[in-house]
Amino acid sequence: MHAMQYEITLPAGYDMGIIRRRVATKGNLLDKFPGLGLKAYLIRERADGSEVNQYAPFYLWAAARGMNSFLWGPGFQGIVNDFGRPEVQHWTGLAYEEGPASGSVPMSATRSRSRVEGDGSPTGTVERALDAHRELADREGVVAAAVAIDPRHWELLHFTLWADEPPRADGDRFQVLHVSAPHRGELPRGRYW
Repeated sequence: MHAMQYEITLPAGYDMGIIRRRVATKGNLLDKFPGLGLKAYLIRERADGSEVNQYAPFYLWAAARGMNSFLWGPGFQGIVNDFGRPEVQHWTGLAYEEGPASGSVPMSATRSRSRVEGDGSPTGTVERALDAHRELADREGVVAAAVAIDPRHWELLHFTLWADEPPRADGDRFQVLHVSAPHRGELPRGRYW
């Protein structure tokens, strides 16, 4: 599994209805995309208390080939044409779980990122992250949860889809406008080694 996200931060007065219409008309284009585990079309709005207006799609790829096909194909080119080329963040998967609400349509998402501190072995930090991931994935309202790591910057990522509003949590909160999940069933459950 590969996790990927890009963030398009928009002006404070930006009409977020433009993004909502974009997702409503184009979101289904990836509903059958090869190799895509899931794509959550996420937004944050200043009107809802966020510090920024932002469109920030989040992807879990079942296969690197699908991710590459998207990045070098017409899908990502549409983003580049409309907003410029964003920085694409990428993490390698550590674990994925379906939650108790896995049959629900997610309404919100949370994302938290933290640094793996120190210069020594990251094993202990990763094991604690996996333990926290398992606990989180079992919480009421969780649709799906993933934990991943960027070993270049030693950053851990926890991403969770919620059936409704998430409980108060650290990290960033997003509204989910649509989910494309053609190969969600191919995302292996549990730890990835």
